[in-house]
Amino acid sequence: MREAAAPPLWQGAVASEAAWERLVAPCEEMTRRHARSFYYASHSLPRGKRQAAYAVYAFCRHVDDAVDLAPDGAALAAALDRQRTLLDDLERGRAGSLPWAPAFIAVWRWARIPRRYLEDLLAGMAMDRGRVRLQNWAELERYCYHVAGVVGLVMTHVFLREPEERLLLPARDLGTAMQLTNILRDVGEDFSRDRVYLPADELAAHGVTEADLAAGRVTPAWRAFMAVQIARARDHYRRAEPGIDALPRDGTRRTVWTMREVYGGILGRIEAAGSDVFTRRARVGAAGKALLAFRAWRKSR
Repeated sequence: MREAAAPPLWQGAVASEAAWERLVAPCEEMTRRHARSFYYASHSLPRGKRQAAYAVYAFCRHVDDAVDLAPDGAALAAALDRQRTLLDDLERGRAGSLPWAPAFIAVWRWARIPRRYLEDLLAGMAMDRGRVRLQNWAELERYCYHVAGVVGLVMTHVFLREPEERLLLPARDLGTAMQLTNILRDVGEDFSRDRVYLPADELAAHGVTEADLAAGRVTPAWRAFMAVQIARARDHYRRAEPGIDALPRDGTRRTVWTMREVYGGILGRIEAAGSDVFTRRARVGAAGKALLAFRAWRKSR
């Protein structure tokens, strides 16, 4: 797919490319420290898109940390209000003292990211605090959209600036698939924080109780439940693939295929462990990532 012509990111933001490199450095460092899988995959991107992705991640990380510090409902509401005010300031070009903000402002303008996506992301952060119980797939799907699907939409603007409408749903599907993968991997850890992101009605239909989750029981009922969830995640990965194949061959397609393969590989690790997500954390090691990255390269050609 041919991209719309666009000036380099730094033009209009700073006086020189060297100044831009200094501006984006805090964003890259935040990504390197806190988003290892994405940082690993991002090196296939053209430098401008890679730097833009780092700036988007820095914004997401900052607002997530700010909201996460809220100890109660009143503090959460106040924190969200502050982040909405921050959005107003960033939209007006006001970076304040935040080291990542000037780069994000430039990216927001350059990529023409709709503000509603950033507001949806803030709404998702409010859903992800304190005690969490989700009743059904509709609630889980909504949660996945607000915390991950919308990030896929934002990144589609970074990758294409003016994406075709047909590419938005696959981007959302990929974000949903990746978030479902995270949820299935982290069941035990999340339960220890009084957060259950699994659909309550589906747990009950399989005969799995919260007592089972608390005890970390890997029963036939639990494995059957997990098989359904893994199949659901894989279905969303499959639905995302036509959108990935429509991305430019400048490294963008390879990067997104790498993310899809690495996250999808976690599902295989969960299966290999017999769906025991209580005593071990499913992960793809360095050798596995290298193999999946090669597979992604072949698919992106």
